[in-house]
Amino acid sequence: MPQMAPLMWSYLFLYFIIVLILFITMNYFMKIYYPSLTSKFMKFYFKLWKL
Repeated sequence: MPQMAPLMWSYLFLYFIIVLILFITMNYFMKIYYPSLTSKFMKFYFKLWKL
């Protein structure tokens, strides 16, 4: 059983790195696409509000 501990830690570390990379890429894409999305939503909401 003690032999399995380093393997578990390496998997945990790998998982943590993957999650971190995913989080960074999501944040990066949000910075690029989020302003355009918000402007589209604001225009749409304004059209609805004018009706």
